[in-house]
Amino acid sequence: MGLSGQVPNRVDAATKEALLGLLDDAVQGGWSQRQACRQLDLPERRANRWLRRREAGRLADAKPGGSPMHAILEQEAEAILAVFQEWAEVDRSHRKLAHRGSYLGRFWCSPSTVRRVLLLGDKHFRPRPQPGKSVKSPFPDWAALVPNSIWIYDSTHFTACSMTVLIIEDLISRKWLTHLVSVEETHTQVQNAFTAALEAEGLLENALQRAGTGQVDPGAEDGLNPILLAVSDNGSQMISRDTRTFMTLLAIAQHFGRPSTPTDQAWIESLNGTIKTEWPYLLAITDPAVLRAELDVVQHAYNSVRLHQGIGYVTPNDEHEGRGEAIRQARRDGMAKARLHRLARHRAERENQPNPRTP
Repeated sequence: MGLSGQVPNRVDAATKEALLGLLDDAVQGGWSQRQACRQLDLPERRANRWLRRREAGRLADAKPGGSPMHAILEQEAEAILAVFQEWAEVDRSHRKLAHRGSYLGRFWCSPSTVRRVLLLGDKHFRPRPQPGKSVKSPFPDWAALVPNSIWIYDSTHFTACSMTVLIIEDLISRKWLTHLVSVEETHTQVQNAFTAALEAEGLLENALQRAGTGQVDPGAEDGLNPILLAVSDNGSQMISRDTRTFMTLLAIAQHFGRPSTPTDQAWIESLNGTIKTEWPYLLAITDPAVLRAELDVVQHAYNSVRLHQGIGYVTPNDEHEGRGEAIRQARRDGMAKARLHRLARHRAERENQPNPRTP
């Protein structure tokens, strides 16, 4: 019979007949029905049910499901398949198709019934075409991973005083270079902020000299690299013609992230979020003059006091001015020396401690 262990819940009629035959032989041999069922690993209640069904000639199991009185009619199933052929490319869902049938007055069935009919008819909705995944464009090779090589900028809003703050950050050192508070978001704010940042970092004179040579087009093969790479999203003030002209005149190349992908500008998004999270009182300021003054204070604390995780727990000023690696190495050296000092101290205490096992 190919059975081992307890008899399954559902077996064919031949297997039932064979089991009942063994049960009859065991009873005729002097065994009780309970003992025989225990040896066959067959529940006694099931054996009694099979015996009654054998007497009635109904040992084989009936088809599951029976014949429900609420089953859909054949013409309803045909209507479902017909509506599928006509509307599958529009609705693309058995739920919508069920409502489409009643909307058209063709059939009235539940979504689960429509799904079952389509499954039995081997009808399947074609999946919607998915847009291809965009690929993040890398930074150009000439953009070195050192401070004042790649800048990133974005605007953030302070709704209490109806102001927009454009912030420029050094992507490598995470230094908050400058900010500009305004009620507008246009190319004018971008130009003023970059002019202030270039002047603060001592790069404006170099940019003006490049502009005087006429070799300022980042795409031209003149052997000169741009002085900076400006990274941003695709905001209207970033992609405007005036902004592009201004950047080109100062030999600044532009790099845009993918649309609707803020992670491409994660560095500046993190800065904007940190400002509002760690200095939440800025969000309650209603006076633009007060906001400007407080942002200056926060900028100083962010650059010179707050330790930044992304650059190894040094301040952005330390990283921007070249002290970051020395500070990180000093910590590693200090950790190693402290470990050796603790080991020596514990070893000395253990040597000086009397041994309790010594008589």
